[in-house]
Amino acid sequence: MKPAFSVIFLTTLIGAGQGLLFAMVTAQTYLRLQEAQPLPGDTFYALGALGALILLSLGLLASTFHLSHPTRGWRAIARWRTSWLSREVIMLPLFMGFVALYGVMHYFDFNQPHLTLGGLVNIELTLLVGWIASIVGLLLFICTGMVYASVKFLPEWRCGLTVVNYTLLGSASGYTAGAVLAVQKAGRVSDYILAWAIAITLTGMVTRIIQLRRNKRLRPAVTHKSAMGVHHGKIRQVSMGFMGGSYNTKEYFHGKSPSFVCSVKWAFLFLSFPIPIALLIAGRHLDILDLMFAAFIVQIFGLMLERWHFLADANHVQNIYYQTVG
Repeated sequence: MKPAFSVIFLTTLIGAGQGLLFAMVTAQTYLRLQEAQPLPGDTFYALGALGALILLSLGLLASTFHLSHPTRGWRAIARWRTSWLSREVIMLPLFMGFVALYGVMHYFDFNQPHLTLGGLVNIELTLLVGWIASIVGLLLFICTGMVYASVKFLPEWRCGLTVVNYTLLGSASGYTAGAVLAVQKAGRVSDYILAWAIAITLTGMVTRIIQLRRNKRLRPAVTHKSAMGVHHGKIRQVSMGFMGGSYNTKEYFHGKSPSFVCSVKWAFLFLSFPIPIALLIAGRHLDILDLMFAAFIVQIFGLMLERWHFLADANHVQNIYYQTVG
Protein backbone atom coordinates (compact mmCIF):
# COMPACT_ATOMS: atom_id res chain seq x y z
CA MET A 1 0.00 0.00 0.00
CA LYS A 2 1.02 3.62 -0.42
CA PRO A 3 1.66 5.19 3.00
CA ALA A 4 -0.20 8.44 3.62
CA PHE A 5 1.89 10.80 5.71
CA SER A 6 -1.23 12.22 7.35
CA VAL A 7 -2.01 8.74 8.69
CA ILE A 8 1.61 8.27 9.80
CA PHE A 9 1.56 11.51 11.80
CA LEU A 10 -1.93 10.81 13.16
CA THR A 11 -1.24 7.35 14.54
CA THR A 12 2.26 8.15 15.83
CA LEU A 13 1.32 11.37 17.62
CA ILE A 14 -1.95 10.23 19.19
CA GLY A 15 -0.22 7.03 20.30
CA ALA A 16 2.42 9.08 22.10
CA GLY A 17 -0.31 11.21 23.67
CA GLN A 18 -2.15 8.14 24.92
CA GLY A 19 1.06 6.68 26.32
CA LEU A 20 1.94 9.94 28.10
CA LEU A 21 -1.42 9.97 29.86
CA PHE A 22 -0.88 6.32 30.84
CA ALA A 23 2.48 7.32 32.33
CA MET A 24 0.91 10.07 34.44
CA VAL A 25 -1.78 7.76 35.79
CA THR A 26 0.77 5.01 36.42
CA ALA A 27 2.92 7.43 38.43
CA GLN A 28 -0.03 8.68 40.46
CA THR A 29 -1.25 5.14 41.17
CA TYR A 30 2.22 4.01 42.26
CA LEU A 31 2.70 6.96 44.58
CA ARG A 32 -0.77 6.58 46.03
CA LEU A 33 0.03 2.96 46.90
CA GLN A 34 3.35 4.13 48.40
CA GLU A 35 1.78 6.64 50.76
CA ALA A 36 5.00 7.04 52.71
CA GLN A 37 6.36 8.96 49.74
CA PRO A 38 5.05 12.46 49.08
CA LEU A 39 3.17 12.99 45.85
CA PRO A 40 4.90 15.24 43.32
CA GLY A 41 3.37 18.65 42.75
CA ASP A 42 0.18 18.80 40.76
CA THR A 43 2.05 20.66 38.02
CA PHE A 44 3.67 17.33 37.10
CA TYR A 45 0.32 15.76 36.21
CA ALA A 46 -1.07 18.96 34.71
CA LEU A 47 1.97 19.37 32.45
CA GLY A 48 1.77 15.71 31.47
CA ALA A 49 -1.89 16.10 30.54
CA LEU A 50 -1.09 19.27 28.60
CA GLY A 51 1.68 17.48 26.70
CA ALA A 52 -0.70 14.62 25.90
CA LEU A 53 -3.33 17.07 24.65
CA ILE A 54 -0.79 18.80 22.41
CA LEU A 55 0.28 15.49 20.87
CA LEU A 56 -3.34 14.39 20.42
CA SER A 57 -4.31 17.73 18.86
CA LEU A 58 -1.38 17.62 16.43
CA GLY A 59 -2.37 14.10 15.42
CA LEU A 60 -5.99 15.14 14.95
CA LEU A 61 -4.88 18.10 12.84
CA ALA A 62 -2.72 15.82 10.69
CA SER A 63 -5.70 13.56 10.02
CA THR A 64 -7.59 16.37 8.28
CA PHE A 65 -5.02 16.41 5.47
CA HIS A 66 -6.18 12.91 4.54
CA LEU A 67 -9.74 14.13 3.89
CA SER A 68 -10.94 15.55 0.58
CA HIS A 69 -13.50 17.61 2.51
CA PRO A 70 -12.30 18.10 6.11
CA THR A 71 -15.51 19.94 7.04
CA ARG A 72 -17.43 16.72 6.46
CA GLY A 73 -15.16 14.64 8.70
CA TRP A 74 -17.75 14.58 11.48
CA ARG A 75 -19.93 12.35 9.29
CA ALA A 76 -17.48 9.50 9.91
CA ILE A 77 -19.29 8.73 13.18
CA ALA A 78 -22.43 7.64 11.32
CA ARG A 79 -21.20 4.05 10.80
CA TRP A 80 -20.13 3.37 14.38
CA ARG A 81 -22.09 0.10 14.55
CA THR A 82 -19.93 -1.59 11.91
CA SER A 83 -16.88 0.62 11.28
CA TRP A 84 -13.78 0.65 13.46
CA LEU A 85 -12.83 3.97 11.87
CA SER A 86 -16.10 5.49 13.07
CA ARG A 87 -15.44 4.16 16.55
CA GLU A 88 -11.96 5.67 16.48
CA VAL A 89 -13.44 9.03 15.48
CA ILE A 90 -15.74 8.83 18.51
CA MET A 91 -13.14 7.63 21.00
CA LEU A 92 -10.45 10.20 20.14
CA PRO A 93 -12.34 13.37 21.21
CA LEU A 94 -13.80 11.48 24.17
CA PHE A 95 -10.29 10.58 25.31
CA MET A 96 -9.11 14.15 24.78
CA GLY A 97 -11.97 15.36 26.97
CA PHE A 98 -10.96 13.08 29.84
CA VAL A 99 -7.29 14.09 29.46
CA ALA A 100 -8.27 17.76 29.65
CA LEU A 101 -10.43 17.09 32.73
CA TYR A 102 -7.59 15.19 34.40
CA GLY A 103 -5.16 18.04 33.80
CA VAL A 104 -7.54 20.81 34.89
CA MET A 105 -8.44 19.01 38.11
CA HIS A 106 -4.77 18.65 38.99
CA TYR A 107 -3.98 22.23 38.06
CA PHE A 108 -6.69 23.56 40.39
CA ASP A 109 -5.71 21.04 43.10
CA PHE A 110 -9.09 19.29 43.14
CA ASN A 111 -7.38 16.35 44.74
CA GLN A 112 -9.20 15.40 47.92
CA PRO A 113 -9.70 11.68 48.71
CA HIS A 114 -13.17 10.46 47.77
CA LEU A 115 -12.86 6.68 47.97
CA THR A 116 -11.20 4.25 50.35
CA LEU A 117 -10.07 0.76 49.35
CA GLY A 118 -10.16 -1.73 52.20
CA GLY A 119 -10.00 1.10 54.70
CA LEU A 120 -6.30 1.50 53.88
CA VAL A 121 -5.82 3.43 50.65
CA ASN A 122 -7.48 6.77 49.92
CA ILE A 123 -8.23 7.40 46.25
CA GLU A 124 -8.38 10.93 44.89
CA LEU A 125 -11.03 11.94 42.39
CA THR A 126 -8.26 12.88 39.97
CA LEU A 127 -6.99 9.32 40.07
CA LEU A 128 -10.45 7.96 39.34
CA VAL A 129 -10.69 10.28 36.34
CA GLY A 130 -7.22 9.13 35.28
CA TRP A 131 -8.25 5.49 35.43
CA ILE A 132 -11.34 6.19 33.33
CA ALA A 133 -9.22 8.15 30.84
CA SER A 134 -6.78 5.22 30.63
CA ILE A 135 -9.61 2.80 29.86
CA VAL A 136 -10.87 5.11 27.11
CA GLY A 137 -7.28 5.43 25.82
CA LEU A 138 -6.93 1.66 25.68
CA LEU A 139 -10.20 1.40 23.75
CA LEU A 140 -8.86 4.04 21.36
CA PHE A 141 -5.75 1.93 20.76
CA ILE A 142 -7.98 -1.07 20.01
CA CYS A 143 -10.11 0.94 17.58
CA THR A 144 -7.05 2.32 15.78
CA GLY A 145 -5.43 -1.09 15.48
CA MET A 146 -8.65 -2.76 14.33
CA VAL A 147 -9.02 -0.24 11.49
CA TYR A 148 -6.15 -2.18 9.89
CA ALA A 149 -6.51 -5.62 11.47
CA SER A 150 -10.07 -5.92 10.13
CA VAL A 151 -9.03 -5.59 6.46
CA LYS A 152 -9.47 -9.16 5.21
CA PHE A 153 -7.60 -8.85 1.90
CA LEU A 154 -4.37 -7.57 3.49
CA PRO A 155 -2.98 -10.52 5.46
CA GLU A 156 0.04 -8.51 6.66
CA TRP A 157 -2.36 -6.43 8.76
CA ARG A 158 -5.02 -8.99 9.57
CA CYS A 159 -3.74 -10.41 12.85
CA GLY A 160 -3.95 -9.66 16.55
CA LEU A 161 -0.35 -8.43 16.59
CA THR A 162 -1.46 -5.31 14.72
CA VAL A 163 -3.56 -4.16 17.68
CA VAL A 164 -0.90 -5.27 20.17
CA ASN A 165 1.84 -3.33 18.38
CA TYR A 166 -0.24 -0.17 18.03
CA THR A 167 -0.81 -0.29 21.78
CA LEU A 168 2.76 -1.12 22.80
CA LEU A 169 4.58 1.22 20.43
CA GLY A 170 2.36 4.18 21.21
CA SER A 171 2.67 3.50 24.93
CA ALA A 172 6.45 3.19 24.65
CA SER A 173 6.89 6.69 23.22
CA GLY A 174 4.45 8.11 25.76
CA TYR A 175 6.24 6.54 28.71
CA THR A 176 9.54 7.82 27.32
CA ALA A 177 8.10 11.34 27.29
CA GLY A 178 6.76 10.73 30.80
CA ALA A 179 10.20 9.69 32.01
CA VAL A 180 11.69 12.94 30.68
CA LEU A 181 9.02 14.98 32.46
CA ALA A 182 9.36 12.97 35.67
CA VAL A 183 13.09 13.65 35.88
CA GLN A 184 12.31 17.38 35.81
CA LYS A 185 9.20 17.52 37.99
CA ALA A 186 8.91 14.31 40.03
CA GLY A 187 12.32 12.93 40.94
CA ARG A 188 11.15 10.09 43.16
CA VAL A 189 8.95 8.56 40.52
CA SER A 190 11.31 9.10 37.58
CA ASP A 191 13.10 5.76 37.90
CA TYR A 192 9.75 3.96 38.10
CA ILE A 193 8.46 5.58 34.89
CA LEU A 194 11.85 5.01 33.26
CA ALA A 195 11.61 1.30 34.04
CA TRP A 196 8.14 1.19 32.49
CA ALA A 197 9.40 2.98 29.37
CA ILE A 198 12.25 0.52 28.90
CA ALA A 199 10.07 -2.53 29.60
CA ILE A 200 7.33 -1.48 27.17
CA THR A 201 9.88 -0.56 24.49
CA LEU A 202 11.56 -3.96 24.78
CA THR A 203 8.21 -5.75 24.68
CA GLY A 204 7.19 -3.73 21.62
CA MET A 205 10.44 -4.65 19.91
CA VAL A 206 9.79 -8.35 20.47
CA THR A 207 6.18 -8.27 19.23
CA ARG A 208 7.08 -6.13 16.21
CA ILE A 209 9.87 -8.53 15.21
CA ILE A 210 7.45 -11.43 15.58
CA GLN A 211 5.02 -9.71 13.21
CA LEU A 212 7.81 -9.01 10.71
CA ARG A 213 8.82 -12.67 10.74
CA ARG A 214 5.18 -13.72 10.36
CA ASN A 215 4.65 -11.42 7.37
CA LYS A 216 7.83 -12.68 5.73
CA ARG A 217 6.40 -16.20 5.69
CA LEU A 218 3.11 -15.16 4.06
CA ARG A 219 2.46 -16.31 0.51
CA PRO A 220 -0.02 -14.68 -1.94
CA ALA A 221 -3.41 -16.37 -1.93
CA VAL A 222 -3.90 -15.35 -5.58
CA THR A 223 -1.54 -16.01 -8.49
CA HIS A 224 -1.64 -15.41 -12.24
CA LYS A 225 -2.83 -18.99 -12.67
CA SER A 226 -5.74 -18.70 -10.27
CA ALA A 227 -6.70 -15.26 -11.58
CA MET A 228 -6.90 -16.53 -15.17
CA GLY A 229 -8.28 -19.93 -14.34
CA VAL A 230 -5.61 -21.77 -16.32
CA HIS A 231 -3.01 -24.30 -15.25
CA HIS A 232 -0.20 -23.62 -17.68
CA GLY A 233 3.15 -24.38 -16.15
CA LYS A 234 4.70 -21.01 -16.94
CA ILE A 235 2.78 -17.72 -17.18
CA ARG A 236 4.77 -14.55 -17.71
CA GLN A 237 3.28 -11.06 -17.58
CA VAL A 238 4.93 -8.49 -19.84
CA SER A 239 2.75 -5.39 -19.34
CA MET A 240 0.67 -3.83 -16.59
CA GLY A 241 -2.01 -2.73 -19.06
CA PHE A 242 -1.36 1.01 -18.77
CA MET A 243 0.94 3.29 -20.71
CA GLY A 244 0.58 5.89 -17.94
CA GLY A 245 -0.27 5.91 -14.27
CA SER A 246 -3.73 5.47 -12.79
CA TYR A 247 -5.37 5.40 -9.38
CA ASN A 248 -4.62 1.69 -9.13
CA THR A 249 -0.93 2.07 -9.87
CA LYS A 250 -0.47 5.10 -7.58
CA GLU A 251 -2.56 4.42 -4.47
CA TYR A 252 -2.06 0.69 -3.93
CA PHE A 253 1.71 0.57 -4.22
CA HIS A 254 4.42 2.64 -2.53
CA GLY A 255 6.63 2.80 -5.62
CA LYS A 256 9.87 2.07 -3.73
CA SER A 257 12.42 -0.65 -4.38
CA PRO A 258 12.67 -3.71 -2.10
CA SER A 259 16.09 -2.51 -0.92
CA PHE A 260 14.60 0.84 0.14
CA VAL A 261 11.82 -0.87 2.10
CA CYS A 262 14.39 -3.14 3.74
CA SER A 263 16.52 -0.15 4.75
CA VAL A 264 13.49 1.52 6.34
CA LYS A 265 12.82 -1.67 8.28
CA TRP A 266 16.29 -1.78 9.79
CA ALA A 267 16.24 1.96 10.44
CA PHE A 268 13.03 1.82 12.45
CA LEU A 269 14.14 -1.29 14.34
CA PHE A 270 17.20 0.56 15.65
CA LEU A 271 15.68 4.04 16.04
CA SER A 272 12.51 2.87 17.78
CA PHE A 273 13.98 0.43 20.28
CA PRO A 274 17.68 -0.02 21.23
CA ILE A 275 18.85 3.55 20.60
CA PRO A 276 16.12 5.21 22.72
CA ILE A 277 16.73 2.70 25.51
CA ALA A 278 20.47 3.41 25.44
CA LEU A 279 19.85 7.17 25.49
CA LEU A 280 17.40 6.88 28.39
CA ILE A 281 19.81 4.82 30.48
CA ALA A 282 22.79 7.04 29.65
CA GLY A 283 20.84 10.22 30.31
CA ARG A 284 19.61 8.99 33.67
CA HIS A 285 22.98 7.56 34.74
CA LEU A 286 24.91 10.66 33.68
CA ASP A 287 22.13 13.02 34.79
CA ILE A 288 21.95 14.62 31.34
CA LEU A 289 18.35 15.56 30.57
CA ASP A 290 19.14 16.38 26.95
CA LEU A 291 20.02 12.73 26.29
CA MET A 292 16.65 11.61 27.64
CA PHE A 293 14.85 14.21 25.55
CA ALA A 294 16.83 13.01 22.53
CA ALA A 295 15.57 9.49 23.27
CA PHE A 296 11.98 10.69 22.85
CA ILE A 297 12.74 12.56 19.60
CA VAL A 298 14.65 9.61 18.13
CA GLN A 299 11.91 7.18 19.13
CA ILE A 300 9.16 9.32 17.61
CA PHE A 301 11.10 9.52 14.34
CA GLY A 302 11.74 5.78 14.44
CA LEU A 303 8.06 5.06 15.03
CA MET A 304 7.13 7.22 12.05
CA LEU A 305 9.45 5.06 9.95
CA GLU A 306 7.86 1.98 11.55
CA ARG A 307 4.40 3.22 10.57
CA TRP A 308 5.57 3.88 7.01
CA HIS A 309 6.94 0.35 6.78
CA PHE A 310 3.78 -1.10 8.32
CA LEU A 311 1.64 0.56 5.65
CA ALA A 312 4.04 -0.19 2.78
CA ASP A 313 4.47 -3.82 3.84
CA ALA A 314 0.84 -4.59 3.02
CA ASN A 315 0.72 -6.04 -0.50
CA HIS A 316 -2.65 -5.46 -2.14
CA VAL A 317 -3.74 -8.35 -4.34
CA GLN A 318 -4.18 -6.10 -7.39
CA ASN A 319 -0.43 -5.45 -7.41
CA ILE A 320 0.03 -8.91 -8.95
CA TYR A 321 -1.21 -7.30 -12.15
CA TYR A 322 -0.71 -3.55 -12.05
CA GLN A 323 2.87 -3.40 -10.77
CA THR A 324 4.35 -5.40 -13.65
CA VAL A 325 5.76 -3.08 -16.28
CA GLY A 326 6.74 -4.43 -19.68
